[in-house]
Amino acid sequence: MKSAAALFVLILLLAACTKQEPKQFTIGFSQCTGADNWRKTMQESMYRELSFHPEINFIMKDAGGNSAKQIQQISEFISQDIDLLIVSPNEAKPITPIVEKAYQNGIPVIILDRKTNSDQYTAYVGANNVEVGQVAGAYANTLLKGKGNVIEISEKPGSSADIDRHQGFAESISHFPGIRLVTKLDGDWDKYSFQKPLTATLRDNSNIDVIFCQNDRRALTAFRVCQSLGLEKEIKLIGVDGLTGRDGGIDLVDRGILNATVLYPTGGEEAIRTAISILQKEAFKRENRLQITMIDSTNVRIMKLQSEKLVAQEQDIERRQEKIEEQRAISENQTIIIYAVSVTLALALLFGALSFYSLRENRKINKRLESQNHEISDQKNQIEQLAQRAGIENEAKLKFFTNISHEFRTPLTLILAPVEDILSNDKIRDPLIRQELSLIRKNTLRLLRLVNQLMDFRKLGSNKMKLRAGEQNLVAFVRDIMVSFEKIASRRKIDFQLISSDPEIRVWFDATMLDKVIFNLLSNAFKFTPDKGRIYLYINTSADNTQIRVEDNGIGMTPSEIAHAFEVFYQGENSYKTLGTGLGLALSKELITLHQGRISVRSEPGRETCFTIELPLGSTHLQQDELQDEPIEDISIARNFELSEDTNAELIPVPITGQPKEQSVLLIEDNADLVRLMEQKLQNSYQIYKAADGEEGLRMAFEHIPDLIICDVMLPGKDGLSVSVMLKTDFRTSHIPVIMLTAKTTTEQQIEGIQTGVDAYITKPFNLQYVAELIRALLKNRAILREHYTSELPIESSTVNNPNKLDKKFITQFTAYIEENYGNSELSVEDIGRDLGMSRVQLYRKVKALLGMSVNEYIQQLRLNKAKFLLRRDDLTVSDIAYKVGFSSPTYFSTAFKTKYNQTPMEYKKS
Repeated sequence: MKSAAALFVLILLLAACTKQEPKQFTIGFSQCTGADNWRKTMQESMYRELSFHPEINFIMKDAGGNSAKQIQQISEFISQDIDLLIVSPNEAKPITPIVEKAYQNGIPVIILDRKTNSDQYTAYVGANNVEVGQVAGAYANTLLKGKGNVIEISEKPGSSADIDRHQGFAESISHFPGIRLVTKLDGDWDKYSFQKPLTATLRDNSNIDVIFCQNDRRALTAFRVCQSLGLEKEIKLIGVDGLTGRDGGIDLVDRGILNATVLYPTGGEEAIRTAISILQKEAFKRENRLQITMIDSTNVRIMKLQSEKLVAQEQDIERRQEKIEEQRAISENQTIIIYAVSVTLALALLFGALSFYSLRENRKINKRLESQNHEISDQKNQIEQLAQRAGIENEAKLKFFTNISHEFRTPLTLILAPVEDILSNDKIRDPLIRQELSLIRKNTLRLLRLVNQLMDFRKLGSNKMKLRAGEQNLVAFVRDIMVSFEKIASRRKIDFQLISSDPEIRVWFDATMLDKVIFNLLSNAFKFTPDKGRIYLYINTSADNTQIRVEDNGIGMTPSEIAHAFEVFYQGENSYKTLGTGLGLALSKELITLHQGRISVRSEPGRETCFTIELPLGSTHLQQDELQDEPIEDISIARNFELSEDTNAELIPVPITGQPKEQSVLLIEDNADLVRLMEQKLQNSYQIYKAADGEEGLRMAFEHIPDLIICDVMLPGKDGLSVSVMLKTDFRTSHIPVIMLTAKTTTEQQIEGIQTGVDAYITKPFNLQYVAELIRALLKNRAILREHYTSELPIESSTVNNPNKLDKKFITQFTAYIEENYGNSELSVEDIGRDLGMSRVQLYRKVKALLGMSVNEYIQQLRLNKAKFLLRRDDLTVSDIAYKVGFSSPTYFSTAFKTKYNQTPMEYKKS
């Protein structure tokens, strides 16, 4: 079996290596110029050359002289991502922009026959049309012997060929004063377009001697005009192109209709050869000028014989090429047959070996299957028993879930009722007490709302939530819900509007359910919309449904968040702050589904979010037991205190009394209630700074340099862990103790926080007295540590007692800078002043006033203190220590050390 498999692989490898297909290229050719026989001649020459290159996929499109059609064709080529483009334009000006576009898109462009008005092309193939005009002008002089009158009939007006040929002709006859250009008639591809103007001109001017036509087809038309006037013997005709075949330029000269024609090669073969060189990365000429010649009665017979011979040779080549292609096809078919037979033989050997092997294995497998069938049967019975037990346990869990949710409502009610009684008592006049009671009431209602959501989900899961729909004015209903949010909108300057197509829209819905849905959508909108933003509600009707849209210009949602928005317990990636349980949108979807409606969302991060609710009109979609005509109880009271922002508008400022505190604490927390509570407890002992997000917290930490920082983990923008890392890695704040607050209680999450370098990690909920004692202990320990490390630095304590904020900030920055750079022996006062943004004199006076010594004295004392610590180690020599602490030489270090401590460094090290 192994030998057969090896043979099979070997044959496949030989088949793969035998023939390698050349790389395929696609060339697009758009042609718009020339007469039918001209285009046919050019195409035949191209196809002859392409027959030697089967790897080229050649796509030709003929615009038939219509420049607009040619522009469309080139646009299609660009969209098809071709490898190279050949363009034969009729008019230069309209076709230039689209050719430039193709060139700028990285497609090599070959201009054939006539140029565009731009040099943005890869190569040009064609004759020099100015030279064509010059040759025709010189021959006209030969016919006229320096004296006579000439008429010129042009190419398509505006084409590069028309302009260049006229320029060359006019320039040539200008050397002969006796030759006069009577007029220039504009031609068209329509061969009769200039017949009437030419007839009129010949009748008005009886002394016309020569007519120069810019192509042979116009010359033939001009001859017929002259023939109709009886002037075919008097007027001599010169054409351009010199094509072969009946009525071609060579045939017309041979028959005596034309006196001469300028042979103008089509350039088809040259264009294909240039294209192949470009595609194969070979050298090529950018300007390929084709040779022209004059054909008249002296050489027309030779040219005709040569062209006929060439045509015969080309036909012979084509026949031979067809034979070669037939033989190639036969060879390829034979090769394929050989490969097929070889592969079939190999597969037969392989399958024979596999069949023999399979027969042996099947017997073993059948035995195993029998034993496995018995095991599966036993396992199936066990799974059925487990499923029954799981169903019973799941029902027990759901029952427990329902009971515990009911149990939550009882203590919440017992908390809420006394708090509301106390708040309603006029004897409680202390504003701080009333504020804290309001805080208790608000958060109790928040818990109650979450419990209600859990209860609703339990009812939905057990199919116990029934719709009780009545016909109501949807506009008035939504407007009533909006009243609860108007204070927040006014305080935060949010543009909050209801836009309805009709003042009254009657819809059948369950008011309690729809209130929860719209209230939840508005709560989310206000939560994620910045101040001075906008929140609009739209209500529109169509033939069979009503649509409610809630739009805001808040932070938006990512595609991932949109995909999972209505999933239970899902919280978005932008949920830097608590979003509840993740039940709101999932519950909203279920409630709208009960109405036989739909809810959807579209959003763009950073710009807008729009939730759309669609409710069917009428009541035919509802069951009879889902309809009720009884009045709906007023449910607006149930949500009066559910908005978490309401109490923020009524917060009582915390009074600041007494003198400024010596120590300060920075609170970085986005929950305003928690900040206010902690500020109230700590303000008597510390100067309090507050920040609502990570960016603002970092800015205030660097600005005020507080003695301690309390930071929440979940913050807008930068989270608490990122803030902690930045604080601990910046020399200005690395010494400040950091306490991290979080609702994440797992050991792994706490380890992650400690690894960032925080000094303490407190989980919510926490005891405020514990927090206050922890702050006091951290500040005390940090003071002891600072005293230990700075005890030997001779800073006069009297000079730095009770420094103001700016002096304290300067001392912190100056000390941190010296600590980082004391090892630099080249450190100077100028360097320090420049880095701290001060002049040398300002820095000297500032340090002298605050620390009682000069900058250099302070640096030296710091270096000696560091050296004294390093001398206790055995792995460093005195010289190593001298250079390590920034002394320029060990001798100077020893002298300074002895002056300070009355013993040499070596004596101190030994002691």
